[in-house]
Amino acid sequence: MAFIIDGKKISSDIREELKQRVRKEGIEACLAVIQVGDDPASSVYVRNKKKACADIGISSKTFELPVQTTQEELLALIGELNEDDNVHGILVQLPLPGHLNEKEIIFAISPEKDVDGFHPQSVGCLSIGEDGFVSCTPAGIIELLKRSDVEMDGKECVIVGRSNIVGKPMAMLMLRENATVTVCHSHTRNLREVCQRADILIAAIGKPKFFDDTYVREGSVVIDVGIHRSGDGKLCGDVDYDKVADKVSAITPVPGGVGPMTIAMLMNNCVQSAWKKGK
Repeated sequence: MAFIIDGKKISSDIREELKQRVRKEGIEACLAVIQVGDDPASSVYVRNKKKACADIGISSKTFELPVQTTQEELLALIGELNEDDNVHGILVQLPLPGHLNEKEIIFAISPEKDVDGFHPQSVGCLSIGEDGFVSCTPAGIIELLKRSDVEMDGKECVIVGRSNIVGKPMAMLMLRENATVTVCHSHTRNLREVCQRADILIAAIGKPKFFDDTYVREGSVVIDVGIHRSGDGKLCGDVDYDKVADKVSAITPVPGGVGPMTIAMLMNNCVQSAWKKGK
């Protein structure tokens, strides 16, 4: 049976380390979270972020805007928060209502407060190895691997998915760790054969239980980024866990794997932003 990479435990460890750092160094950080509309899933995520802030000892501001909020109104609020020296991180909860231009909103956030790591300047810094905020889910995956003693240097890593939020930054982070990286997507030929080469397979394709045991090599490490609700109401990932777990050396469960790490790394980015400003 595979070693289960426990994202709950590792994220809890990171949050405890941040709590101790905030207390020891007297860091006063504040995260501003903007939610437009009342999408139930977004509301849960926003509550979890507020709870995480309180847990590590930093403050948060929540702006719950009506669904009819205009582009100009949202940009004006972001502009105010960019200028507020007491705010160290700005997060706009996605997805936004269809009438809003998501790209323009992300670009409007100051790179110094872009704790989601989505701004082009943040992405550019990652691509050339300069200091900047890194998208939270890929950063969390690196922490999962490091804290589970998974060797990345020289290993073959296959990433299935090329999104701006996970796939692309994940590839750059794995290159930083000296892995040999292949990025697969909907146009990749012979996907199964490519995945079978992987020492580390990162599944971020957005299809429930897509990857079964025929996609993985014996003894490989599998990171499952997907999260879905199956027909019986249970949560599942992009990987068919029951079919894969006996074949691989380590695997993340869903839930309890990658998910908790995203908020932990968001907290890390916010604390880091406040620390930089206070230097």
